[in-house]
Amino acid sequence: MSDFDHLLSPEERQFLDMLERFSADVLVPQAAATDASGAFVHDQLAALAETGMMGANLPERWGGADISAHALFEAVACIAGGCGSTVSALTAHYLATDSLLIGAGDDLRERFLHAAAEGRMLGAFGLTEPNAGSDPADMRTRATRDGADWRIKGKKCFISNGGVADFIVLYCVTDPEAGHRGISAFVIEKGTPGLVPGRVEQTMGLRGGHVWELDIDVLVPDENRLGAEGTGFRTAMKVLDNGRTEVAAMAVGIARAALSAARDWAKSRIIGGEPLSSRQGIQWMLADMATDLSAAELLGHEAARQRQAGQRFTTAASKAKLFASEAAGRIADNALQIHGGYGFTQDFPLERHLRDLRIMRIYEGSSEIQRNIIAGRLLA
Repeated sequence: MSDFDHLLSPEERQFLDMLERFSADVLVPQAAATDASGAFVHDQLAALAETGMMGANLPERWGGADISAHALFEAVACIAGGCGSTVSALTAHYLATDSLLIGAGDDLRERFLHAAAEGRMLGAFGLTEPNAGSDPADMRTRATRDGADWRIKGKKCFISNGGVADFIVLYCVTDPEAGHRGISAFVIEKGTPGLVPGRVEQTMGLRGGHVWELDIDVLVPDENRLGAEGTGFRTAMKVLDNGRTEVAAMAVGIARAALSAARDWAKSRIIGGEPLSSRQGIQWMLADMATDLSAAELLGHEAARQRQAGQRFTTAASKAKLFASEAAGRIADNALQIHGGYGFTQDFPLERHLRDLRIMRIYEGSSEIQRNIIAGRLLA
């Protein structure tokens, strides 16, 4: 983190030093077993709550750590370097609490954010549907008035934390004639009759950060609506700007771990009486990996700078997410290559890093969607 220390306050540097130790001492030793068993990361999230990380995205007023966007980027990267499954569940929680922070009134914030920041409640973000992934305007989950309440019916998929969350911020159509302006958001609490978690998806990576199908036929009070009717799409897009920056941080954190492993292996692996690192081909691979990583970090911190300044940072978030997710895949793949056959085994973390990273080019908007966003802004 030394390259970015100048962006942090002394207190933030202390917080990140503590997280580095936490990641090394708590997350890294459990990561391989979590991946092998596929068990949800309940224990890791409980331990994270003790560090204050469950509310690191929130201001102090709502129980959060009140750290800068730069410090949050580095904190997410630190957790990702320790365990991809844990950081996946954590950032899904952030999508839910960011939804409340951005879109809800103080009454809803008071009901959920303090408990979420302290780790007493886990959140989920319910946007994606089987036929509405890249364009939320295609969603079919409907909310209709039922007296003073709302009857919400539909299906969601790939919802991280969905089957274990204490609350889900669910996005649905309240006015089917209004397109994007007909989408609203509601909080659905765990145990609400008609909220039925389906199967846990058997995923390639992030195997301890589960994603669920959700069948929904619930009655929700109007007080659980986030803001005015029709404001859900705008809220979701602002939340996804945050989320894409955090995906960039996740990719950076895993890429740092992969590059560190490759460097150490190249220096210690002796071939023909000399370390592998003495060979120019390996040196060039490491140089390209380090350059990719630096570029991803800088794009991520530019998005964080704009976020911190209160600017609309959609393009910066898309650039950071696009480049970091793709660069991290290259870095991890080259790290495995440097390890040779050993990298292909589960005795080393490289194959897990590669599997964990693959989804980052897809979720929070695929690489293709990020290119559309960037090009659209460029050409506007």
